[in-house]
Amino acid sequence: MATVDKLRNGLIDKIISIKNKDFLEALDKLISSSSSESEIVDLTKEQKIMLEMSEEDIQSGNLISQEAMDKRNLEWLNEM
Repeated sequence: MATVDKLRNGLIDKIISIKNKDFLEALDKLISSSSSESEIVDLTKEQKIMLEMSEEDIQSGNLISQEAMDKRNLEWLNEM
């Protein structure tokens, strides 16, 4: 089962880095058409913790726009 979790987490990491909207829409359609809505997905302990942290950030207003995040990432990359 650890291999499935590794694969899933690797895919999540790759998806997060995709900026092409058309590609993401196509991927969304592919995933939506192949997954069953009644299927229950078991989250790892780490995924549950990350979701709880995200909820806490939302509740406290600790948010940043995608544009601001992109700018911050570019600044960070240029420092390297």
